Amino acid sequence: MKFIFLIDQIDSLKVYKDSSIAMMREAAQRKHQVFVMHQSDLMWREGRVSAMATRLILTDNDESWYSIQDKIPQPLNEFDAVLVRKDPPFETEYLYATQLLDLAQRAGARVFNAPGALRDFNEKLAIARFPTLIAPTLVSCNAEVLRGFAQEMGDVILKPLDGMGGMQVFRVRPDGLNLNAILETLTQNETRTIMAQKYIPAINAGDKRIFMIDGEPVPYALARIPAEGETRANLAAGGQGVAQLLSARDREIAETVGPGLKAAGLLLVGLDVIGDYLTEINVTSPTGFVELSRETGINFTALFMDALENRIEQTCH
Repeated sequence: MKFIFLIDQIDSLKVYKDSSIAMMREAAQRKHQVFVMHQSDLMWREGRVSAMATRLILTDNDESWYSIQDKIPQPLNEFDAVLVRKDPPFETEYLYATQLLDLAQRAGARVFNAPGALRDFNEKLAIARFPTLIAPTLVSCNAEVLRGFAQEMGDVILKPLDGMGGMQVFRVRPDGLNLNAILETLTQNETRTIMAQKYIPAINAGDKRIFMIDGEPVPYALARIPAEGETRANLAAGGQGVAQLLSARDREIAETVGPGLKAAGLLLVGLDVIGDYLTEINVTSPTGFVELSRETGINFTALFMDALENRIEQTCH
């Protein structure tokens, strides 16, 4: 089979932990051809969506993990799968990319995750689809409304809707210290909508990443434990990853959201769960496979590749 990955600049990927590289290596081990493209490689002309596709030869050497065989324009519907693995933020160029991928999908390309779902499932705001699973939450750009929520809750987390890796995530305690300045910064003086959530003390036990593959959870979560003195548990913010078997509540959350995710065309999703609450639904490029596989000895990338191959076979019949 031929797979093409839409990724960030290839040399920006961190070999020792990047889930996209793990997927490429797994695909190559299965004798699939691996190609990559960037947003700037996409093009539409005369009814056809193509990309300047770079063919990679993968190695096990982390110092030089790939070599380039060739780079030529190819229609996306000639690949067996297009895997979208571009990191946030979801900005205008990303939007255009999903629209081009929509056109490619209509012409027969198999795109994972589905471009329409990438647009519809904002990774922060998508939790509002499941209000019974989340902590008290407010979405607004109105500073007065946000201040009232913070005072009502007493201890809150404030974050933008387009961030990743813990960027611009603030905790405001009951004393309200710096609340006005934080709101001015995050809302850009009430012109940008943000999310406020009641602080969940269970973050000290970890912010759990639960992987959903084709609507089903894998048996282990990657619990990201905050560093001492840190509110954010993201690995990018210094959190430590620890594998944990899913709890009964984890499974309840996963089984509640799973069917809707699958129906939307989301093959791979990372649910973020703190304590008993769903906090984010990551659809653009969920990561953590490498750390979870290292902790458990289970090749979760192989489970994903099994599901991808199965989905392709289903669409061929």
